[in-house]
Amino acid sequence: MIRTILLVLLLIAVAGTGYWGYTENQEKNAIRIQAENNYQRAFHDLNFQMDALHDKIGQTLAMSSQKQLSPALAQVWRLTNEAHTNVGQLPLALMPFNKTEEFLSKVGEFSYRVAVRDLEKKPLSDQETETLKTLYKNSNEIQNELRKTESIAQEKDLRWLDVEMELAKSDNPKKSTIVDGFKTVDQSMTGYSDVNFGPEVSNRAKMKGRDLRHLEGKMLTKEEAKQRAVDFFDLTKNRKITVKESGKGAKYKAYSLTIYNPETKGTTYMDITKKGGYPIWVLYDREVAAAKISLNDAMKQAEIFLKDHMHGPMEMTSSNQYDNIGVFTYARVQHGIRIYPEIVTLKVALDNGDIMGYEGMEFLLSHRDREKPVFKLSQEQARKTLSPKLKVMETHKALIRNDINEEVYCYEFIGVLGDETYQIFVDANEGDEEQVKKLKEAEPDYSAM
Repeated sequence: MIRTILLVLLLIAVAGTGYWGYTENQEKNAIRIQAENNYQRAFHDLNFQMDALHDKIGQTLAMSSQKQLSPALAQVWRLTNEAHTNVGQLPLALMPFNKTEEFLSKVGEFSYRVAVRDLEKKPLSDQETETLKTLYKNSNEIQNELRKTESIAQEKDLRWLDVEMELAKSDNPKKSTIVDGFKTVDQSMTGYSDVNFGPEVSNRAKMKGRDLRHLEGKMLTKEEAKQRAVDFFDLTKNRKITVKESGKGAKYKAYSLTIYNPETKGTTYMDITKKGGYPIWVLYDREVAAAKISLNDAMKQAEIFLKDHMHGPMEMTSSNQYDNIGVFTYARVQHGIRIYPEIVTLKVALDNGDIMGYEGMEFLLSHRDREKPVFKLSQEQARKTLSPKLKVMETHKALIRNDINEEVYCYEFIGVLGDETYQIFVDANEGDEEQVKKLKEAEPDYSAM
């Protein structure tokens, strides 16, 4: 009898383990499928946008009316921004694609600057027309190479996830249609620097080059990177840490660390810069249970983390809740001014207050000491430029990047219009509205206060 009971229990345990393994495998497959679908969508959208960009530049060359030219160039600017967004969603960080990204950036800035000026008073110059002709030719080269890559990838049923894994495993990955296709695109852009975008765009592009070379500190070894992780998380000795160096052609030199905790069976992933050992991003991989703490309590945990790891004051600029995780964005404050280019984002578990994620790339790229600016307009003068229907609830001094990536000192107004909350940035020197954003519903509802 006892043997029978034990046998039944054993069969139930085996069946339960098998079911658990099956569901676990199903969940992992679902995540992989979702990631692959996202990569495929971004790649197809990028192809569509490059087709549209090539056609739109061609249309500008055929136009004789200055009134038509401005909206056409504004479309070129929009398409370059969308192409940039989709490039950012592909796993290209481990392979060189810098020239093409820089090309898109300069095309966007050139088209924007021409589109916003009064073309009736200052029409397109002969040099600018020649520039558009060159851009038309270069965009055709990108278009053709991307289409060729897309066609072969579809024919051979190639997957982006396989490419990403191959790139992550080796500095010299096996021959890949997708990798080779993007390398060909980037190589074809080598000569784009000969394009004359005009002195204003060229000089501004040099000033805006953002990378991590300005970081202070020595180059870390792998062992020193491990120690930096131990210090950062205040780890005990029984944690298993593996370190991998970023591959050749990566946008920045970094170490990728995997930290396994046998006690909680949780894994933390972290990238830190090779120079100076600054954290770029952190992700703690574990299931988050039902919320037991408030969003306000989670914010306090985020601020304790920032106090331990950031130098100087940080101010929260947004907070949201997604399922059982609180997401908080903080901007560095200098001279009483919110420096929006220097932001960090934290994710906090609402079951126990664990820091689940940290993203600090924008902070590292933009961080520097800035001289105290002189605001030509007073807060009241800037406020007069707003709609009289807007009920202003908060005002701050802020530094932002505008549509063409220039840094502009502004007054930040947060106010209510009807049932919606808006964030409006007004240039503190010229009085122009630089940005208007409608805040998400998860933001504080001032109309109820």
